Amino acid sequence: FVSPSTCQSHSVMESLEKQLICPICLEMFTKPVVILPCQHNLCRKCASNPYLSTRSGSTVTSGGRFRCPSCRHEVVLDRHGVYGLQRNLLVENIIDMYKQGQGEDGGEEEPGVEVKPEQPMCEEHEDEKINIYCVTCSAPTCSLCKVFGAHKDCEVAPLNDIFNKQKVELADCVSMLVGNNERIQAIVSQLEETCRAVDENSRRQKSKVCETFDHLFALLEEKKSEMTVKINAEQEEKLDYIRGLRRKYTEHVDGTAKLLETAIQTMDESEMALFLQVNLNAPRPVQHFMLAAKTLGSDTSHLDKVQHGYENMDHFTANFEHQRRALSDIDFIKRKQRLHLPITDNFMF
Repeated sequence: FVSPSTCQSHSVMESLEKQLICPICLEMFTKPVVILPCQHNLCRKCASNPYLSTRSGSTVTSGGRFRCPSCRHEVVLDRHGVYGLQRNLLVENIIDMYKQGQGEDGGEEEPGVEVKPEQPMCEEHEDEKINIYCVTCSAPTCSLCKVFGAHKDCEVAPLNDIFNKQKVELADCVSMLVGNNERIQAIVSQLEETCRAVDENSRRQKSKVCETFDHLFALLEEKKSEMTVKINAEQEEKLDYIRGLRRKYTEHVDGTAKLLETAIQTMDESEMALFLQVNLNAPRPVQHFMLAAKTLGSDTSHLDKVQHGYENMDHFTANFEHQRRALSDIDFIKRKQRLHLPITDNFMF
């Protein structure tokens, strides 16, 4: 006779075993077990075989990528290949515990046949096997302990019932751990994807900012060139006029100097007759010289003069205060609320 709790335990263990089957080799996972970004698991040796086909018709491909045989999600490998995939240590531990449980049970049981493994003996009654469970003390014991020994006033239950009950509870805990682990792995994958998205979006926005500032720099350079050209044009115009005027005044001074030299040479003659005779034979009589001297010495009205303030260039002064404030106020478009990704799930272990 097989109790209902025993059937329930077998059902749970069979369900657990199905979760530990590799979708490629269709056998129980062989360590190391790797977890894919889609949260499905594979034997690493199966994932590293580029030509191994599964019964579902999918084929693991080479070239740094393959498709998950369970959901067809494409898995992109890094430079480490399948050795870069994260190991699922929880599944590996569950496999070890499952195999140990199978070994303690003496192998798989045939349907309808109750397996009776060798039972340990009671420490108080060496000839009695441990065959009942003390619910009060939470300890296995023997029948004599219940009748005559330390557990005679305790509540007891069949050992098999407690065994199957605790096996079911343990299997439930294992299933819960597997489920929590998968959810955590999904969150980790989501966070990794978010990190990549943040890096890519940041790179894109920094490129846009740099491009915008480059355009502003180009516009400022263009405006600077345009304004300096205007200043240079008036500078050259004024300098050309001043140079021409200076040239005229220089010629006037040179003429006065020559006339002065001639007058000094004439005045050096002390003999009156000779002075008058030289002056008479000279190309320019004294009367003509005196007239020229008065003209050169006093009359410069025919020469232009530079007006007061002609050198001033203050009319090219520009007020950049408005533009300076505008540049200082350059900032990103304000957002009322920043987006955060808080993890609020509470995991029970």
